[in-house]
Amino acid sequence: MGSGPVVYIFILMALVSVTSAIMMLRSHNAIHSALWLVLNFTAIAVLYVVLNAPFIAMVQITVYAGAIMVLFLFVIMLLGAEQLQGMTGARGNERYHQAVALVLVALLLVGFVILLTQGGVASGGETAVIDSSPAALGLRLFEGYVLPFEVTGILLLAAIIGVAVFSRSKKKKEA
Repeated sequence: MGSGPVVYIFILMALVSVTSAIMMLRSHNAIHSALWLVLNFTAIAVLYVVLNAPFIAMVQITVYAGAIMVLFLFVIMLLGAEQLQGMTGARGNERYHQAVALVLVALLLVGFVILLTQGGVASGGETAVIDSSPAALGLRLFEGYVLPFEVTGILLLAAIIGVAVFSRSKKKKEA
């Protein structure tokens, strides 16, 4: 199989990913936004498969498109926040937000152009083979990133305790 079909699949999935991200941001219904995000996660998983990282693709589907999106939908439906009311701040801030967004998009595009014109990415030379197996990923995480992994666990534990404390104090005030 030549590289032609792979390039076409990559371009198609990149377009699907960008389009679904834009639709997610433009949707006025929170449920629809969450479903657009699921499509985005799925397109990114296909990109991972095209880049020969099937384990990361399956993690993307099961963790993000599966578990986290089910949690998002549960919270959206629990809070009854299906219809988004727009930004809650002053209406004068919209132009400021648009200007900041345009500057960030311009910086991102400049970064892409710089990466593409460097020649290192698209050169015809040999590239190093990266082991993307689950065992290699686990070894890399637990050998080189033990401290950030543990700090993340502590932050998640603190968030869980915070939610429990806040929900308990809210229930006491209601009673």
